[in-house]
Amino acid sequence: MLPALLGLVEPDERGDPMSPLRWTCKSTRRLAAALGDLGHVVSHTVVAELLKAEKFSLRGNRKTLEGADHPDRDAQFQAVNTATKLAFAEQQPVISVDTKKKELVGDFKNAGQEWRPPGDPQDVRVHDFLIEELGRAVPYGVYDLAANTGWVNVGMDNDTSAFAVQTIRRWWREVGQPRYPLAKRLVITADGGGSNSSRGRLWKFELQCLADELDLAIEVHHLPPGTSKWNKIEHRLFSFITQNWRAKPLGSYRVIVDLISSTTTTTGLKVLCELDTSKYPKGIAITDAEMKKLNIQRHAFHGEWNYTIAPSTQPYEAVIP
Repeated sequence: MLPALLGLVEPDERGDPMSPLRWTCKSTRRLAAALGDLGHVVSHTVVAELLKAEKFSLRGNRKTLEGADHPDRDAQFQAVNTATKLAFAEQQPVISVDTKKKELVGDFKNAGQEWRPPGDPQDVRVHDFLIEELGRAVPYGVYDLAANTGWVNVGMDNDTSAFAVQTIRRWWREVGQPRYPLAKRLVITADGGGSNSSRGRLWKFELQCLADELDLAIEVHHLPPGTSKWNKIEHRLFSFITQNWRAKPLGSYRVIVDLISSTTTTTGLKVLCELDTSKYPKGIAITDAEMKKLNIQRHAFHGEWNYTIAPSTQPYEAVIP
């Protein structure tokens, strides 16, 4: 019976067959039924015992595959690193930006555990269905690499490029400008998708508007495809926010803002957070004529990932050769 069982498992075996840890995605009941069809009368419990004796075990999935690497991935990381070091040396602000995962607002289960009195668990809804009057929270963050501080704008509408740039605008006016009064340019690192997509026309158009308002050059460096998890904001800001609100239902926008604002670390991270009640409609199209008016300088290396948008009153001038 054992050879027959292993023959059934073999097509769906996972891992190195020489490893002491092997596992199968077939259930013991299905395997017992299949063995019965082959003339072996056996219960699912005996099948489980046989599999354990053969060093099989139950396993979940693990995220390890990222797809094919872009051939210039490492070179782009080097370009981002070089630009960041140069800005630090010149005391120019460098920020990492991105949208955190959207969160349902309401008494929904939040992953994690926290200490509570005995017999007093936190009651939450059984099903995670959107509460229309509350909606979803859209946290867009700005992380200042040099100052180790975060700014999060919690939106109540759509995650658009206009919303992303508005977050940067609010951060600059309330935090960035007082912190960097002599800044000549703002360096932004971001991944290549979402509201700050490297291909997004509205993203570049809104950045041009911001550069004109602030009379400040905006230098952008996108991470190469498939590497968004390496964005500094992910593991220096968002991960700590997630830890801080674990097991706490995000019952209202006020709760979300307070939980984000109270996020700190032993290394000195401080976070400011505000609610954004503005509307950011989708589907705004930027014409070819509007794109041609952008005062954008694409860098020599992957100009689609590395570019500088200067105020419209300034001539084209590359910040980094």
